[in-house]
Amino acid sequence: MRQYKQDRDPRAPLFDFKKRALVHFAADTDEVHMTTRLAGEKTYFLPFNRGSHPGQIICGAGNPQHKSGYRTGYFWEEVLQRESFLDILGHFMFVENKDEKVDDGRGGHRWVTKETMIFPRYHQLDAVRKLVTGARGEGPGRNYLIQHSAGGGKTNSISWLSHRLASLHSATDQKTFDCVIVVTDRQVLDRQLQDAIYQIEHAQGVVKAIDQDSKQLAASLIDGTKIVITTLQKFPFVLRGLLHAAGAETQEKATDEEKKQAKAWEAEIAKRRYAVIVDEAHSSQSGEPARELKAILGASTAGSDDEDEPDWEDRLNQVMHSRGRQANLSFFAFTATPKGKTLELFGRIGRNGLPEAFHLYSMRQAIEESFILDVVKNYTTYATYYRLVKAVEDDPNLPKKKGARASAKFMSLHPHNIEQKTEVMVEHFRQKVQSHLGGRAKAMVVTSSRLHAVRYMKAFEGYIKDNGYTDIRPLVAFSGTVKDPDTGLEYTEPGMNVDCVSGKPISEKQLPERFASPDYQVLLVANKYQTGFDQPLLQAMYVDKRLDGVQAVQALSRLNRKIAGKENPFVLDFVNEADDIYKAFMPYYDATSLQEKADSQQLEALKHELDAAQVYFWSEVEAFAHISFIGSRKNRQAADPAQPAVDRFKTMADEVKRSEFRQRLSSYVGLYSFLSQVLPYGDPALEMLYSVGRFLLPHLLLDRDTERVKLGDEVTREFYRLQRIFSGAIVLRDGDIKGQTPLHFSRRE
Repeated sequence: MRQYKQDRDPRAPLFDFKKRALVHFAADTDEVHMTTRLAGEKTYFLPFNRGSHPGQIICGAGNPQHKSGYRTGYFWEEVLQRESFLDILGHFMFVENKDEKVDDGRGGHRWVTKETMIFPRYHQLDAVRKLVTGARGEGPGRNYLIQHSAGGGKTNSISWLSHRLASLHSATDQKTFDCVIVVTDRQVLDRQLQDAIYQIEHAQGVVKAIDQDSKQLAASLIDGTKIVITTLQKFPFVLRGLLHAAGAETQEKATDEEKKQAKAWEAEIAKRRYAVIVDEAHSSQSGEPARELKAILGASTAGSDDEDEPDWEDRLNQVMHSRGRQANLSFFAFTATPKGKTLELFGRIGRNGLPEAFHLYSMRQAIEESFILDVVKNYTTYATYYRLVKAVEDDPNLPKKKGARASAKFMSLHPHNIEQKTEVMVEHFRQKVQSHLGGRAKAMVVTSSRLHAVRYMKAFEGYIKDNGYTDIRPLVAFSGTVKDPDTGLEYTEPGMNVDCVSGKPISEKQLPERFASPDYQVLLVANKYQTGFDQPLLQAMYVDKRLDGVQAVQALSRLNRKIAGKENPFVLDFVNEADDIYKAFMPYYDATSLQEKADSQQLEALKHELDAAQVYFWSEVEAFAHISFIGSRKNRQAADPAQPAVDRFKTMADEVKRSEFRQRLSSYVGLYSFLSQVLPYGDPALEMLYSVGRFLLPHLLLDRDTERVKLGDEVTREFYRLQRIFSGAIVLRDGDIKGQTPLHFSRRE
């Protein structure tokens, strides 16, 4: 990868984007990485690895042993085989055109189209091929559960799978499916599918997006359309749409002839074979539309239970269980967090005798491959938060920020005292969160009910106004109308969200875009946006709601989206126990956090042990900090004050000591990252060591590689630099900014 970035001229004709070289691989005996566009130091490589334990929840980055004796043997023996690679070139690679809104430099925005040559990651290629092979061999009437974590590229996987299923034939050359129905809320999918299929087949009209009504949907199911894209919300109206398509305004007004025509179309639909691809269904769908979907595609309506269920997945499972499999219908369900019942009904019996997903891309692998962030790593309960902060505030030897509010003001919080919790949230956000991402960081507050969301909104507005804060504004999200029983007043989401710029109510449709703007920092949610909401600027979450099982995973996962400069997010939980949250994650991610037992003394102990190892000298730590926080961008790119420490580490003869040092430094960086989001002061020495450690760790390789130190992505470093300065962890003096005097780290007086 270093050679591609530093020694290859991307302007050379051989490397012309989209023309000569379509994909570039960097491989050794352990790992494979790939890119489709060379851009010097800005070249971005994606992993093309199987994962450490393919098919298991514990699967992380890297590759397992291979029968060839080399971990990357699969790449040579499978992927690069002639038929395999030609299949990738012919059925997977395409140019994606994505419209992005960028800053125009004049305070506004403009739209640009970004071109990307798409080459599948290994798990995408593996999943699509195995699903196609399974569907060809088993025919219609089977269920497939694809458990792919966020960051797994499900949009592209669904695009490729749809295309392959639409043209799939059996061994006897019989068409396997007459129509592929993609049920999704991803608005980009219809355009992406059409673009990809046109590039692969040079055929138009293969994909039809249902954007009108159920009459259009009904026609698409019987007119030979290969791929139909729709939302499950439309299916409650399908039967009514069939009648309308036959000429009747309503079912009550339908003539016998119109009903007969609708029945004929319904029978025709039921005779055809369908592949139904359901995308992240828990984020957008209810059980009743799923029931209608199955009814219209040929399933019996007998034996169903009309009891209300907690969510769509429970109700869909109930329908599937009561009606069994349909011979003309195959389900391909994509989800990151399947429930136990979903695994039972859609999964396959594994080697341990328990149902499991047909294909798995684990949360651990997505985190270790840097596609998403670890939301459990910096999770803490309010009890732990209070203990940590109180210990510091009561220590007379530790510095205090002048005028800082006491963070540990409330030892115990009344369960219904929203005002107390509001003060904790607002002050923590302003002191510890807001400075992240260049001052763009945002937070979400998860409330227990729509009424609590309304009361939180009023409490936030009141506290912010009383304290004269102008740097934080909240928005609230809830469905319908809420009546406060104490006052008798009624509230709606648009009515409470008055635009600070226009003075007009913010509609439900406008809310995501307005929250993404610099005008708003906190989103208070009740029954909305806890699943399926993609806002990468979310840096913190405050939880005041009981979360159980998959609901906890889905809610906290709103924070896992990556963006340049974003570090592991912070969760402050007022209600749940840490053990319950960790248990909720266990079926999807085998990680726990040690933050519940953390304290500031551990940092001092770790620093003492690290200093004693003499891998780095303190003068080098200060020099690194000087360049990171004071030096010009050019100097930060050119200098490598961490190189001597890396060289000393590589010359350590004792492998055990090398491993111990790296583990201690990793523990220090992780612990400081957490405590710095809690503790109400900044220690300059601890901060400097953290700044060195986080950039040093990737270069402390246990195999004593000879590659020289590169200080990492400049964008990430710049965000980090700004965040530490503006949060008060690092204070610059006037002379330092001009670069005339040595760097002084000081605590704010």
